[in-house]
Amino acid sequence: MKSLENTFKKRLLAGETLVGLWNSLCSPIASEALADAGFDWLLFDSEHSPVEVAGLYPLLQAASGGSAEAIVRPAWNDKVLIKRVLDIGAQTILVPFVQNAAEARAAVAATRYPPEGIRGVAGSTRASRYGRAKDYFKVANREVCLLVQIETGEALEALGEIAAVDGVDGVFIGPSDLAASLGHLGNPGHDDVQNALRRAVEQLRETGKPAGILATNPEDAKRYRDWGYQFVAAGVDLGLLVKAADALATQMK
Repeated sequence: MKSLENTFKKRLLAGETLVGLWNSLCSPIASEALADAGFDWLLFDSEHSPVEVAGLYPLLQAASGGSAEAIVRPAWNDKVLIKRVLDIGAQTILVPFVQNAAEARAAVAATRYPPEGIRGVAGSTRASRYGRAKDYFKVANREVCLLVQIETGEALEALGEIAAVDGVDGVFIGPSDLAASLGHLGNPGHDDVQNALRRAVEQLRETGKPAGILATNPEDAKRYRDWGYQFVAAGVDLGLLVKAADALATQMK
């Protein structure tokens, strides 16, 4: 039995544009249903949702039968959290709040086995297909896809240095936190924020690193895609549920 190939990483580095959906419902039923909705990827968020590592496990299992590739965002750039997320089978990690090249290098090290990094070694994990994938330790470093998240004006100033870190496969820009950092809390549509987002993707294009972003509606998602963002979340599952429920309730009154 062989290790699973990271199809998301392969497609991303081949230059494909990949559309995804943010998942914060913490429900295996929702994960299983959404994994076959037609998106290229689903992100399971453990930073801004109440799900812990043990709760991520069934989400990954439920989504594994669908066509969307799974991405996990750990709660922090923490080597222990990252190790545990990798051990339960996540191949693509989005590390939040990376401020500089040193923090990016720390994230890379946490996702790699020695001598390339510091990831701890465990045998019978879901990542290695419970020890049945005999090639796992040989290919794991290569198959992990590391995405780092830029969320502040300070991080934007270090964008080139962060993107240049070996082992960083893509850079994700967080519009909401960036808006707060730039003095426009709750208003990522402000011209200052939008201009910063456009400059960021242009700079990343020059470095050759794929750029990613989260949108909360199709219009923003399409605009970001047209600007050159290569992996774009077009919405959030909880937001879609609330919007549809509110619309139905309004229609029935």
